[in-house]
Amino acid sequence: MVHGVAALSVPSDFLVRFWGVRGSIACPGPRFMRYGGNTSCVEVRMGGRLLIFDGGTGLRPLGEMLLKEGPVDADVLLSHTHVDHIQGFPFFQPLFQTGNRFRLWAGNLTAAGMGINDVLCRYMATPLFPVPPQIFAAEVTYHDFAAGEPLPLHPGLTLRTAPLNHPQGATAYRMEHGGRSLCYVTDTEHVEGTRDSTILKLVANADTMIYDATYTDEEYPRYRGWGHSTWQEALRLADQAGVHRVVLFHHDPGHDDETMDRIANAAERERPGTLVAREGMELAI
Repeated sequence: MVHGVAALSVPSDFLVRFWGVRGSIACPGPRFMRYGGNTSCVEVRMGGRLLIFDGGTGLRPLGEMLLKEGPVDADVLLSHTHVDHIQGFPFFQPLFQTGNRFRLWAGNLTAAGMGINDVLCRYMATPLFPVPPQIFAAEVTYHDFAAGEPLPLHPGLTLRTAPLNHPQGATAYRMEHGGRSLCYVTDTEHVEGTRDSTILKLVANADTMIYDATYTDEEYPRYRGWGHSTWQEALRLADQAGVHRVVLFHHDPGHDDETMDRIANAAERERPGTLVAREGMELAI
């Protein structure tokens, strides 16, 4: 089910749900119903904590669901701050309500002498948006770090991070809880014929890897330098790193449902158990 999903239904203490699975630009419409058209946003429940990865347009429906749960306390971890990964913030209702608490994290801005607050203030500013982030009624704190540093979010809960090959930089994350592991790896570009050693180290023996599979190998030469990878590279990385399950993510807005079905079928043939992210899809890690 793409829209209107309620509370998480998969019985586990380490859960993932996808609210936005597209890259670059949202693409609503009948050709994108089965996989969804919102840009990147992934909800993770782990160790009694709520983690949100990226704030694309999928952040808006996530916010509508969270309002039904009462006060929200969450860490929002950004892969980077390109527009498709932050455009949900102005429409994320929990930010505008008192009693909620959010910690925003990004690992790609310090090298440029910037921070998350700077980016949101530029984005939510005249003439692009009518109100600035200062209007947020929730308690919001901003945490900038250098990709590669571990993040001690809470006692007993640490995330490993790694830099990615993307214009202006991006950050990958590895979460571990109860002997299980989940990696979030988007947006990144591979080098043909080799595996990225930084990613291999981060995702080694992970239970689940969510990976930027924007293109196919056949399409990739037309987009070399754009900062994205392919579903075939996701499987090559997983095979070499010993990843158990791959989830293909950050779908190209030109890939409609029929195209995604073909990719899903081909990926299943090549590496059984591979999943293609859909809005509303829930996974137990």
